[in-house]
Amino acid sequence: MAAAWGGWRGGPAFLRGALGAGPRRACSSGAPVRTPAAAAQELQSSGRGRFLLEHAAPFSAFLTDSFGRQHNYLRISLTEKCNLRCQYCMPEEGVQLTPKSDLLTTQEIITLAKLFVKEGVEKIRLTGGEPLIRPDVVDIVGQLRKLEGLKTIAVTTNGMNLTRLLPRLKEAGLNAINISLDTLVPAKFEFIVRRKGFHKVMEGIHKATELGYRPVKVNCVVMRGFNEDELLGFVDFTKDLPLDVRFIEYMPFDGNKWNFKKMVSYKEMLDTIKQQWPELEKLSCETSSTAKSYKVPHFQGQISFITSMSEHFCGSCSRLRITADGNLKVCLFGNSEVSLRDHLRSGASEEELVQVIGAAVGRKKKQHAEPALILFPLCQDALQNSPNSKQWGHTFSHWLTLRARFPKQMRKALMENKLTGQLYLPRSCPEQQWHITTGILQPHLRGPCVFQKDPSSTFDLKCLDASPVNQVSVDYQSKGASPRSELGTMVSRASDSLTHTDEEGRATMVDVGGKSDSRRSAVAVAVVHLGEKAFGMVRQNQVKKGNVLAVAQVAGIQGAKLTSQLIPLCHNIPLNHVEVSLSLDEDRYAVVIRSACQTWGRTGVEMEALTAVSLAALTVYDMCKAVTHDIVIEEVRLLSKTGGQRGDFSRV
Repeated sequence: MAAAWGGWRGGPAFLRGALGAGPRRACSSGAPVRTPAAAAQELQSSGRGRFLLEHAAPFSAFLTDSFGRQHNYLRISLTEKCNLRCQYCMPEEGVQLTPKSDLLTTQEIITLAKLFVKEGVEKIRLTGGEPLIRPDVVDIVGQLRKLEGLKTIAVTTNGMNLTRLLPRLKEAGLNAINISLDTLVPAKFEFIVRRKGFHKVMEGIHKATELGYRPVKVNCVVMRGFNEDELLGFVDFTKDLPLDVRFIEYMPFDGNKWNFKKMVSYKEMLDTIKQQWPELEKLSCETSSTAKSYKVPHFQGQISFITSMSEHFCGSCSRLRITADGNLKVCLFGNSEVSLRDHLRSGASEEELVQVIGAAVGRKKKQHAEPALILFPLCQDALQNSPNSKQWGHTFSHWLTLRARFPKQMRKALMENKLTGQLYLPRSCPEQQWHITTGILQPHLRGPCVFQKDPSSTFDLKCLDASPVNQVSVDYQSKGASPRSELGTMVSRASDSLTHTDEEGRATMVDVGGKSDSRRSAVAVAVVHLGEKAFGMVRQNQVKKGNVLAVAQVAGIQGAKLTSQLIPLCHNIPLNHVEVSLSLDEDRYAVVIRSACQTWGRTGVEMEALTAVSLAALTVYDMCKAVTHDIVIEEVRLLSKTGGQRGDFSRV
């Protein structure tokens, strides 16, 4: 057996750890090391051992888990600190940092890296926090470069310090760069990261291309309501630069709770991009790759999708992580950690460290947390594939079966109506809602999906009506009416009546199915009276929270796009253009906000324009309220609108 394994990379370490290295002795913890015979017997009897024996490969057993995944990629966090405060990552005030004495020293980082490389790791990525704010980062890269067998040294950075450090990092041995950038709009950048510095990141990207990095990877976390409207702009960014723009599905960590509403799936992003570039080509990739890569013909760069939520890649995961305080994490989503720092500082030998690492890798689960794996594929497949009633009924039944296994965060999402005892799932797909009455999928619905006990059904629960767009809600029990058809009842209303109520005065959405598409536009305005002191601080950009006008502008744009989620009976319509401008009126010590919205569709955009100026005005108030509460928002009004059956409107 020794001869069979002797040629393995990491083979000697495996023999020392699994089969013993000579006479029986005790390690520092007092536990005896297994004899070769005992270790061999244990290896044969365990599932992991049988796999290794049956699928012998030139790789360390200690970095191979019970599912045969070989871990040759290590991510090392150099620091918990960051010089940005991204809204999806951490609170504005930052997070409580680990005492410096509890963090890994440079020598401890190199010691662990050397051990992992000896066992088969070929790629190390330095992360944070923000790794480039660590003073000795260049020295760390230089020492890693000396490790025999290490093929790639990479860094993931926000780019703020990249232009200054990159020449030295390249000389030290840095092979690959990932730069985080979630928007191409400077004002939105400042809004998302709560700091200035967009130009520094762009300079860093261009510096990387100038120094010959191919490709320069740009990581973009796509969030609904924040930057999903910039997908095409990011693709165009690859036209003349050797970039790999990687669109990352929003991942709901504990810090940002389980906010599934912000998630935009890979399929949705891909469909949007293909509408602009139908010739988009899919590229081949390695089995262990986390990215699905595509390229627009004749563009220098390419794009990729990191589908960690909608289509997980757990089956080919080859990654391990060491946190800044020295804990080994075998899964980003897992809570399990093993302190390598403590073992190092207690004097553990290399052999004992390898045993600890091997035990942790052996406990790695088959896949990560369930909410992402269950809810998203189910919702997306239901919406995009439009199954028939039989298929959907089976899927829904499967969802109900799995619901009991949802973690606490997801169970809380299933809310209970205190009056009726019904359970309902809050709307999580803004563009397209789904609904079940008799096992039939019905798109274009508004509001929550309500579940109720149904004694005549094989399901434990059923989904009740949630005010569909093309139907009028009817109380069948009181009226004795028959269940409505899937198509519903068409309702026509006179133009001089209230259009958002039915004949019995209940709220309902207007059916726009019979209307023709036309160009629609609207302009709205609002005025925020600040008073002399606050006005002066806004004009001089001295408000502590940041650039008031820039942040309010972005808030207004986001408000226009989220109108249907804020105003219950508004349709969710695609906006072709949103423009929000803010100007200073010195005579009145006021900020004048103007918005213009356009679309091509069956309903107008007056509400979008009004919501835009309202949200922008509220943002101005929020950012200035620390200076004074004597702020007045007024004159919120529609100035003009075009298109639609009722004709154009212009305020004189």
